[in-house]
Amino acid sequence: MFSVTFWGVRGSIAAPGPETALFGGNTSCVEVVCGTRRIILDSGTGMRLLGQHLLREHKSGRATLADLSVFYSHLHWDHMQGLPFFAPLYSPASTLRLFGPKDLERALRTQMGEPGFPVRLEDVPARLGFRELCEGMVVELADDLVVTCARLNHPGGVLAYRVQYQDQAIVYATDTEHYSVPDPKLVRLAAGADLLIYDAQYDDAEYSGEVGGVPRTGWGHSTFSEGIRVANAAGVGKLALFHHDPSHSDEYVAKIETAAQRLRPGTWAAREGQTIVVAQA
Repeated sequence: MFSVTFWGVRGSIAAPGPETALFGGNTSCVEVVCGTRRIILDSGTGMRLLGQHLLREHKSGRATLADLSVFYSHLHWDHMQGLPFFAPLYSPASTLRLFGPKDLERALRTQMGEPGFPVRLEDVPARLGFRELCEGMVVELADDLVVTCARLNHPGGVLAYRVQYQDQAIVYATDTEHYSVPDPKLVRLAAGADLLIYDAQYDDAEYSGEVGGVPRTGWGHSTFSEGIRVANAAGVGKLALFHHDPSHSDEYVAKIETAAQRLRPGTWAAREGQTIVVAQA
């Protein structure tokens, strides 16, 4: 099985409530199942739900906590706040390998320290390992499982990831702002991928300032139309719109989804709890 499950799809800040119940209000957290291995992309508030799921799977014998790999795109709050509430962190059966940009370990330890949180990261029973990544680095998790990263355009920097499992690949590109042309680094990273998960926080009118009154240029996020241009240039199979703006209701996100589908049939807006099977034996 090679599958993707969305546990948090919202951007910037969690946005729970009746107006976001359909697509979900938790921030970025995506689980990638690669055979018997699990990769977690970002630990936003959706990671709490993932942790509860993994504990149930572990108790039933359907999953192991002994080899969890967490890859961070960057260290903004909405992409790391869920880690202190990740249940496997408090299990001695867990081993977490945490990958991400410079200062990853310091940021996570600061988050779980006084006065912000009562449990220090060094006191949890899970076994932890840290590795900093930078532009173009490749992580071989197994002979048939490789993760490659590329640095994209976001305030403070951001890493996009390509997860290659056997002959299939998914690409996770959140919190990135487009240029006047499709980002050539992202196009190379996503070339021929089965699925591209892309930051589509705004529509074109919002990004330009035509709606909302303030241009979003330089804010570090992109649009659904730019996601389509990148997907087409890279020849990806499917496109999932991600990192929905916290001010967008389900109705608004659905309108973005419909507009995107007119330009690229099959495109959809990611929903919390949704699982996409990329390949299956």
